[in-house]
Amino acid sequence: MNAVPESTGVLVVGAGPAGLALAASLRQKGVDTVLVDRAAEGANTSRAAVVHARTLEALREIKATDALVERGIIVPRFTVRERDRVLLTVEFGDLPTDFPYTLLVPQNVTEEILLGRLKEAGGLVHRPFEVTGLEQDGEGVTATLADGGRIRAAYAVGTDGMHSAVREHAGIAFEGDAYPQSFVLADVHLDWAGGSEEVMLFFSAEGVTVVAPLPGGRHRIVATVDEAPETPTAADVQTLLDARGPRQHPALVKDVVWSSRFRVHHRLAAHYRAGRVLLAGDSAHVHSPAGGQGMNTGIQDALNLAGKLAAVLGEGAPDSVLDEYEAERRPIAEQVVAFTDRMTHVATTGSPVLRGMRNTLLRTLDWIPAVHRAMAMNLSELSTDPARR
Repeated sequence: MNAVPESTGVLVVGAGPAGLALAASLRQKGVDTVLVDRAAEGANTSRAAVVHARTLEALREIKATDALVERGIIVPRFTVRERDRVLLTVEFGDLPTDFPYTLLVPQNVTEEILLGRLKEAGGLVHRPFEVTGLEQDGEGVTATLADGGRIRAAYAVGTDGMHSAVREHAGIAFEGDAYPQSFVLADVHLDWAGGSEEVMLFFSAEGVTVVAPLPGGRHRIVATVDEAPETPTAADVQTLLDARGPRQHPALVKDVVWSSRFRVHHRLAAHYRAGRVLLAGDSAHVHSPAGGQGMNTGIQDALNLAGKLAAVLGEGAPDSVLDEYEAERRPIAEQVVAFTDRMTHVATTGSPVLRGMRNTLLRTLDWIPAVHRAMAMNLSELSTDPARR
């Protein structure tokens, strides 16, 4: 445990990717920042594993992009399949960006790189410190910690996830619902004919299954099930792939490196700001893992907000500049939540008639170049950039 300063310019609560990116950017801009997290240590599992082109562009600001690309796997395409039949192919190679691909890199590696940038800027993560109270006045915010300590800050930002204590203390509603299915999440070693050139999304009557390559010869498996086991085994994952994956060249699960289960919500904060308290990342929005956009949207939130906080605290800009953050970022999250929700419902429809219609439509759309480009722009989140609209 390292002592927490009693006062700071910005208090960031939650040291996931969004919190780390925000704190690193603020410190690089010369803003006094304290980052706290209630966990005793950072996560060492892969969890979110997709970094999209728009995020790689944004992360150049804090000099994290090159290290991420070096540690990840470049994947140039995304395919939607039913068993051995390809329904739709999304190619990223023609995207208007320096990063015309999807990067697959485990979240713990992403956090390691972001933490490195934070430390280079003179910052660190204060652990384990849990925020149990938050009060604000016209001059700032006072956070109370579980150990009785207090931190005074000009502004506080909640990057503490779906169950955000900061959001709750600020009285901001988190609107939406949960999906009925649970999700299996597993990193495995596979023996199969598929390479490392694409992310595959398999549709089936039983649910949707994603197979994506990871560094070190591993693959990420994400699958919807009615009720996932607490710690999915190799046999559990094999059963899923046998029922939903390729038939001609079946995938064989050799071992499970790590596995978990989770439930997915689609929710959006009613506001991103309540006075001197702001939200970013999963504290502000959560959605289906379809498309792998959650962490990406959160990191982009953080870097946008860092620029505005630095303008107010370091450059004398009016406090009203912070209102632009919600105006710019909340509509993007709203679009992402809606897009991934549509993808999830299309992928998990239980009706044989609707599945047949869906597959026929996707195969038809696969012939239309404009559809390919629109999908690639949406998945990469380049469509959220005003300059590219």
